Amino acid sequence: MAAITVNPLAKGTMFPPAIVADLVSKVRGTSALARLSDEEPVPFNGKTEMLFDMPNEIDIVAENGAKSHGGITVTPVNIVPVKFEYGARVSDEFMYAAEEERLNYLRRFNEGFSRKVARGLDLAAFHGVNPRTGSASTVIGTNNFDSLVTTNVVTYNGSAPDANLEAAILAVDTKYETTGIAMSSVMGAAMGAMSANNVKLYPEFSFGGKPAELRGMAVAVNPTVTGGTSPAVHAYVGNFRDFFRWGYAKEIPFEIIPYGDPDNSGSDLKGHNQVYLRAEIYIGWGILDQTAFARIKASA
Repeated sequence: MAAITVNPLAKGTMFPPAIVADLVSKVRGTSALARLSDEEPVPFNGKTEMLFDMPNEIDIVAENGAKSHGGITVTPVNIVPVKFEYGARVSDEFMYAAEEERLNYLRRFNEGFSRKVARGLDLAAFHGVNPRTGSASTVIGTNNFDSLVTTNVVTYNGSAPDANLEAAILAVDTKYETTGIAMSSVMGAAMGAMSANNVKLYPEFSFGGKPAELRGMAVAVNPTVTGGTSPAVHAYVGNFRDFFRWGYAKEIPFEIIPYGDPDNSGSDLKGHNQVYLRAEIYIGWGILDQTAFARIKASA
């Protein structure tokens, strides 16, 4: 990991670009959505993706023949960054520790923050919840898979999860190509348990296995797919490559706060010999076409 140079007394410090790259690399490795889709930078004021729908096929025209209208519908999809924040109290000895010790603190903080960001992205974009409270977020609103993907829904059957996947893929492939599967740990275990004539059908899922692909299709097995939903969602299937976009603003604010009550806990930092480490990241995402996806969920 690249060296971190932070003045402990500075306010409004930004993570250096190398640290941002390291953080996002860790997010890609542990977020189901980040593994299945492409990431693009998102400015602080957001961006607009244009979805082009061309309903007709290409036309062959004879010499001197008349050309017919193909048709196109252009739909703008706004991707607005959402602020994710994480902070923690540490002993004020951090302020006076040797440079190497401060670096160790910050490395560990960066590693933990990246895991929280990865989980937070999945919970927010899959289920529309605030990761900390587990409750629906008014900031996110309906910009999530559970709210938007309501047409292509398959009822989960734990004894035949592969048949569920076939049905979900068929629902998507009537219009789009399926490029990935985000699967719950429960469904992954059900896949691993399937057998015929005492032979495992999907041994790569056995003993908690989390394969990167299934029959050549990208797979991400992650507990965030269920995320405490009721009834539980066990898989999202669809064209993540072309119809889901996510990205982050390149600048990630990092603060070392020596005074006050920054976490609204009612406890003053100075009075308890503490300082507060806080990082913020702005992440935006957009589901460009909800019909490009299907959900597999338990019955009510």
